[in-house]
Amino acid sequence: MSNTLKAALWMLGAIASFSSMAVAGRELSTVHDTFEIMMYRSFVGILVVSLILTVTRRWGQVTTRHFGLQVTRNTVHFIGQNLWFFAITVAPLAQVFALEFTNPLWVIVLSPMLLGERLTRVRVVSAVIGFIGILIVARPGATELNIGVITAASAAFFFALTTIATKRLTGLVSIACIMFWLTVIQAFLGLIGSSYDGMITLPTAQTAPFLVLVGLAGLLAHFCITNALAIAPATVVIPFDFARLPAIAIVGMLLYNEPLDVWVLVGALVIFGGNYLNILSETRKNRVA
Repeated sequence: MSNTLKAALWMLGAIASFSSMAVAGRELSTVHDTFEIMMYRSFVGILVVSLILTVTRRWGQVTTRHFGLQVTRNTVHFIGQNLWFFAITVAPLAQVFALEFTNPLWVIVLSPMLLGERLTRVRVVSAVIGFIGILIVARPGATELNIGVITAASAAFFFALTTIATKRLTGLVSIACIMFWLTVIQAFLGLIGSSYDGMITLPTAQTAPFLVLVGLAGLLAHFCITNALAIAPATVVIPFDFARLPAIAIVGMLLYNEPLDVWVLVGALVIFGGNYLNILSETRKNRVA
C-alpha cells in the first residue's frame, strides 16, 4: 500500500471524527451548554491520555516547565473551541467548517508579530485570497451577518493563536506533556465556566454517549491528521482534509435538512486555494534548502 493511500485512509478517519464531533456537539446543545461540553470532553480526554501515558510509560515527560505558555495555549484554545461548539448550533455545519479552514491564514497574518517569522509576498497573496473566500462565504450585504458566521470566524482566529502557541511549545516540551495539560487545564476551565450560574447539568443516559463521542473524536481526529502528515507531505494531506467540507455538507443536509449553499462551497474553494498556495511555496522552499 502506497503512502498516499495510507494518508488518505488516515484522513478518512479524521473526516469521520470531525463530522461525528460536530453532530454530537449539536445534539448535546439542547441539554448542555458549551462549557459543560468542554468540561466533560476534557474529563474523557484525561482518562484516555492518562491511559496512554501509563501504557507507554511516558509520565516522566509530563512536567510543569513553561507552564505559563501551557496555560496561555489552552486558554485561547478553550475560547476557540467554545465558540466552535456554539457556532455549530446556530449556523449550517458546512458554513462553520468552511470558515474553520481560515485558521492557517490567520497563522500567516499573526506569525510575524508573535513568532518573528518573515511575511513573504506569497504569504500575503495567500492570506488575501483566503480572506476573499471569507467574504464569499459570509456575503455581507447579500445576507445578514449572523452570530453563527461571527463566532465561526472568531473560532478560527483563536485556533490560529493555539497553533502558534503549540508551535512554540513543541520545541520546548514533548507531545505527551502538551496533551496532558491540554486535557487537565481545559477541564479546569470548563468546570469554572460550567459553574458560573451555580448549576452544572449532569450527563443523562441520552447525553452520556455523545459526550464520550465528543471526547474521543477530538483526540482521534488530531491523531489521524498527525499520522497522515508523518507519512505524506502536506501537499498531499491538505486536499484530503478539504473533503471535510462536502462530507459535513451532506451530513447537514441528511440529518438537519440544511440546504447545500453553493456560495459556501465556492468560498471554501477560494480559502483552500489560498492555503494551498502557501503550502506549495513552503514545500518548494524546503526542497531548495
